[in-house]
Amino acid sequence: MQIQSFKKVQEASYLTADKAWSYRAVLRYFYVQHERMREFLFPEEIFAHLKDLDGFQDYTEDQLHQDLDQLVKWNNLIARQEVSRASTIEEFKKKRYRYQCTPYTVEFERMLEQMERGGNVFGGSLERKEFERLYQELLKMEKMIDDQELPPADECSQLWNDIFSYFRTINRNTSDYMAHINSEEAEERMQAEAFLAYKDQFTTYLRDFIIGLQQTALKIQQLLHSMPIEQLKPLIKQVVIHQQQVPRFEDAGLDEEGLIEEQQEKWHSLCEWFLGNAHGESNLDMLQSRTNEQIRRITRIVQRLGERHHYFRSRKKDYLHLAAWFDALDNVTNAHELSSVAFGVFHTRHLFSDHVPTDDIYTDIWDDAPMTHETKPRIRHYREKTRPGAIVSQQKRKEAARAAHLHRKQLEQKTLEKYMTGNEIRLETLPTVEPYVRKMLLSWVGKAMAQQDRTFKTEYGRQVKIIMQQNERVVLHAEDGAIDMPNVTFQFLP
Repeated sequence: MQIQSFKKVQEASYLTADKAWSYRAVLRYFYVQHERMREFLFPEEIFAHLKDLDGFQDYTEDQLHQDLDQLVKWNNLIARQEVSRASTIEEFKKKRYRYQCTPYTVEFERMLEQMERGGNVFGGSLERKEFERLYQELLKMEKMIDDQELPPADECSQLWNDIFSYFRTINRNTSDYMAHINSEEAEERMQAEAFLAYKDQFTTYLRDFIIGLQQTALKIQQLLHSMPIEQLKPLIKQVVIHQQQVPRFEDAGLDEEGLIEEQQEKWHSLCEWFLGNAHGESNLDMLQSRTNEQIRRITRIVQRLGERHHYFRSRKKDYLHLAAWFDALDNVTNAHELSSVAFGVFHTRHLFSDHVPTDDIYTDIWDDAPMTHETKPRIRHYREKTRPGAIVSQQKRKEAARAAHLHRKQLEQKTLEKYMTGNEIRLETLPTVEPYVRKMLLSWVGKAMAQQDRTFKTEYGRQVKIIMQQNERVVLHAEDGAIDMPNVTFQFLP
């Protein structure tokens, strides 16, 4: 898709301008006259129409000409100088114009008129006859492509346009109606008591649509499977030929291959709507599931409304009938038995415990061993009782740990001095070392690599610089294993 397709739509500026009240009145009159097949209008006629509208009593001809000039700049109108009716030189010098609305303006006004007529609610409907009409047109197309010779191009184009006209109607009406019954306004009306009056009609409407859809949708799917795109190419070519035969003065848009590809994409969209694709289910299946869900939703709403209505129903007669039962009993024991059945057990106590004596779900409660449960008071300031404990001195353990740590560090220092050659430690010359020596050397490498000059200070206070030979590899042997690493030299600085 080209970027220029998303350029700023200058023709829509009149809808949000400060003087939209006058611009829209002028262009709405142009649209009405366009629908009556009157293309060119003169300012005098427009001014006479505006003076009959409310709010234009103080509107002048100069304001009208300014509005017309602005609409011409926004490409909403096309101005053409009228010279045939000029009778004097002065009239010719005035440059008397007549105006014609542009296609953008016609489409904007047509859309606004439909939206004003529909209000702020979605329209649409669920017409099962549309699917039947589409099926009949697809049958005609199947018969047409099975014949040895295709009919003329205009007949092929008419059939093709009829198919996609029905398809667009189905797609638009179903999506709008689903949006309508899922809207907030429809939800509020369903919750009202008045909804019970026509809930049967609403449910029957949806159920009849589902039945008709199931009877026709399978036939359409079978037809679409039996007509691959390769068989439709001759028919599509006939449609494109008819489109190219229509004379138009504007520059040609797509070439023949582009037009054929465009029609093929339309056919793919039709197939995906009924058959689905690799990315998900078809719109047909989605429509069926959403319609069934709406039926279930209406059933739930009606059930809740019925229950709400049942709550306010008087149970006086029920209680009087139950009182007659109690009055007919001979003794209080039978009355207690009837009470237990009618009202249940009074003053029941429920005990809960988080103790799980066994994991066997089939074990009876009689087989479990008894347990003891301590109930704590539910008051805010309750604290469990604790016994005060004595403070035990840990000074000897601290001294022993400190002495062991210093001894270990002295041993490490002596061992490290054993591997030094002058002021250096070369990994390539080291024999098998202790595990703690290997860990210390690797930690030194990590500390040095974190510095830019590869120099760091050991825990003994000595400055060490490492020299790493990336191209040379050595194997450092330790008592617990060996490690392959770059050749490193540790230099102890004075």
